[in-house]
Amino acid sequence: MASYSVYTLESAPEQSKPVLKQLHEAFGLIPNIAGTMAASPVLINGFIGLFQRVHTSSLSEEQIQTLLLTNAVTNACEWAVAFHTALALQQGVRHSDVDAIRHGGLPDDARLAALSSLARALIGKRGRVSEADQQHFLDAGFSAEQILEVIAVVAASTITNYTGSVTQPPLEAMFEEFAWQAPA
Repeated sequence: MASYSVYTLESAPEQSKPVLKQLHEAFGLIPNIAGTMAASPVLINGFIGLFQRVHTSSLSEEQIQTLLLTNAVTNACEWAVAFHTALALQQGVRHSDVDAIRHGGLPDDARLAALSSLARALIGKRGRVSEADQQHFLDAGFSAEQILEVIAVVAASTITNYTGSVTQPPLEAMFEEFAWQAPA
């Protein structure tokens, strides 16, 4: 099995350093997942470009974190579940809704449930969502354009989820209380 380093600003390839610096400024640390992504400037630079655009979409941060947590659970990425649990709670997602997502359920909040449901359908059906899946999302008050924004969030988080599953970065101490294990 391959072994992956967690790069720092000092040790990362030169072309990865600007992204690591950006992430440090945004989070006050370089998430370990980004430290492993830094081994590939192509990966980390592609990731940050898409992620920046996701966070300027019409979706709120609460909605984006709901999607990111749903995606992490659906893709069984243990590092990302812990990280996005912390961020979801920080962005105001209720504890009960976070717990529901972490256990494979849907949030009680109808709009967050519609987001979570669509994300799961996109991942589980490899993008081939039904008209009923889309209509459920639209009936919750979202637009057709926002379906496309959800696709962007799923794409961005898939990069993180797959990287985490392949590289197995260590979980930062600040996220340990949110540790999660994929069901066997």
